Amino acid sequence: MNRRVSEAEKQALARSVHDAYMEIFPTDTVETRLDVLEPGSYVAITCSPSKGVEETLAMSGRIAARGFRVVPHIAARMVRDKAHLREIMARLDDMPIVSLFVPGGDSATPAGKYIKALDLLRDIAEFDHRFDDIGVAGHPEGHPIVSSEVMIKELSKKQAYSNYVVTQMCFDAAIIGRWIRAIREAGISLPVWLGLPSASDRSTLLKTSLRIGVGNSLRYLKNHGKIAARLLRSKIYQPDDLLFELAPYIADPDLDIRGHHIYCFNQVEKAEQWRRQFLAGLQ
Repeated sequence: MNRRVSEAEKQALARSVHDAYMEIFPTDTVETRLDVLEPGSYVAITCSPSKGVEETLAMSGRIAARGFRVVPHIAARMVRDKAHLREIMARLDDMPIVSLFVPGGDSATPAGKYIKALDLLRDIAEFDHRFDDIGVAGHPEGHPIVSSEVMIKELSKKQAYSNYVVTQMCFDAAIIGRWIRAIREAGISLPVWLGLPSASDRSTLLKTSLRIGVGNSLRYLKNHGKIAARLLRSKIYQPDDLLFELAPYIADPDLDIRGHHIYCFNQVEKAEQWRRQFLAGLQ
C-alpha cells in the first residue's frame, strides 16, 4: 500500500475498518458463512420485501444465540400497523439484540400504515423498550424522488428518535464528505457509519448497485468514468482506493465517523478476508 496518508489518517482508517460490521440478507445458506467472523462480531440483517420482517426476526434470534451482536433492520414499509409493531418489539425484547436499524424499506407497496421511517420511529418511541441504539439511513447521493433538502430535514427530525446514521453505499469520497459537512451544518450531530461496498465479484456489485439506485443507476456510472473504470477493472472489486480517499474525512473529529457498514452481498468470506488483509497492510 503506497497511498500517501498521514499517520493520523492511517490510524483512523485502521480504527474504522476494524470496527466495521457486515450486512447480510436472509438466505438459506448465509448463516453458515458467518463462521469466518470473529466471535462477537456485529452483523446487520436486512428486511427483504420478498421475505418480510418475520424472516429477519427469526434469523436475528438464531444468529444472536451464537454470540454475534446482531442489528436487525425493521423496515417501516414492512410493518402493518401498531399492533404488528408491538409484536415485533416484544420479540426483539426477548432476544440478546444490541441495536435496531430503521430504514423506510424498498417495498413498492407498504404492508400497512407506515410509509416512511419517521412514522415508525415515532411509534417505537411510545413503547417501553430497552434499546438505546437505534440507527437510521442517510443518502449522500440523494433520493430518486425526494430532494436532498427534504432528506436532510427528514434526517433532522429522525435525530430525536435515533443515535446513529448509516449511509447508503457510495463510490465517491468527495460526495460523502460534502454530505456529512452538510448535515453537520444543518445541526445533525448523529455519529456516522459509512456504507462501504466490500470486496466482491464485480457482477454482483454492479447488479446490486443498479438495483438499489446508487448514483441514479446507469446515469451515474456514465457520468463518472473514473469510478466506472475502477469497478470494471477486474473481476473482483476492492474498496481500498475509496478508503484512502475517505481517510481525511474519517480522521476529521468534527465529522464524527465511527466506522463502516460493509455491504458484502452475502459474500462474507471474501469480505472478511479482504478486511483482514487491508488491516494487515496498514501495519
